[in-house]
Amino acid sequence: MNRIRTIGKPCFLLILAFLQVLFFVVMYRRGSSKIFESFSKRNGKNWDYSKVKDIYTNLTLFTPALTDELQYCPPKSPLLVGPLSITFQNIPSLKRILKKNPYVKRGGLYTPPHCQARYKTAILIPHRNRERHLRHLLYYLHPFLQRQQLHYRIYLIHQAGNETFNRAKLLNVGVRESLKDEDWDCLFLHDVDLIPENDHNLYVCDETYPKHFSSAMDKFNYRLPYWSYFGGVSAMTPEQYMKINGFPNSYWGWGGEDDDIAYRVRYAGLKIVRVPLNIGHYKMVTHNTDKGNEENQKRFDLLVKSPRKWKEDGMNSLEYKLISKRLMYLFTNITVDVGAAPKDKKTKTRS
Repeated sequence: MNRIRTIGKPCFLLILAFLQVLFFVVMYRRGSSKIFESFSKRNGKNWDYSKVKDIYTNLTLFTPALTDELQYCPPKSPLLVGPLSITFQNIPSLKRILKKNPYVKRGGLYTPPHCQARYKTAILIPHRNRERHLRHLLYYLHPFLQRQQLHYRIYLIHQAGNETFNRAKLLNVGVRESLKDEDWDCLFLHDVDLIPENDHNLYVCDETYPKHFSSAMDKFNYRLPYWSYFGGVSAMTPEQYMKINGFPNSYWGWGGEDDDIAYRVRYAGLKIVRVPLNIGHYKMVTHNTDKGNEENQKRFDLLVKSPRKWKEDGMNSLEYKLISKRLMYLFTNITVDVGAAPKDKKTKTRS
């Protein structure tokens, strides 16, 4: 113990730099994804993504039941068709999306009109200045969820102001605010620019472990980028989310928070389970780097501190100002002020 305490600052910084390089090599090497890819392909049906169906196929065949005593929806929805046609050539108008989804209520709330849903899922989308992406997502996600006969609600958690974007903190806000509305079975942490391509990718939680859904994104050539990747689209039960203390609130800008939460899963004695690659296909709506969401230069320092910080930085330390909560036609809009990134302390110079 005495030897450890007498390590000088230069030596400590050298060790810290080495750990950061080691982390980068382990986390971002692609070799492990090949192992996972071969494993996933041995599980489940071999889907042919050259044969796709329209996302709204057969949805109009189901009309409201004539009785108030609805039977439970079947364990497997008869509306599932497999791979879906996803294109981004034309940006759909909100009016068109609303017209194609007549059973969606204000706030983006949907309940199957012909049977009683078995699962209740909240979709939480952190957002700022992504209206084009949002329209694409709403156009495809609403019918996607209806095909699965879920009771669901889509929440948009909008960061007000021009301060650096904080995706992780917005998701914490979304969890807290959504649970005020309903006891959701499942909380989906969903990026606004990712569209699911297969309706057999069921938006329900694993009852035991946190689950990663966007395991095969076109951005990564439909492969897992690295073995512990937990970004894009993931889901947890409220109990799982609280057990890991949610996301850290200290990640301002792009990058790092998904790796941190993957660590938290392990720290809490849990593990990540995944949708097989042949089902977890997602297309990304391309975009440039957002102003105010530049790369987080502190993310590796924060990740190194994660083992001792995760119990004190998260849902139990969440602070924000709720500006408004409005029931829009296709989603619930939660606008919040999450504060600003802490300023770097300037070192004093001797005169």
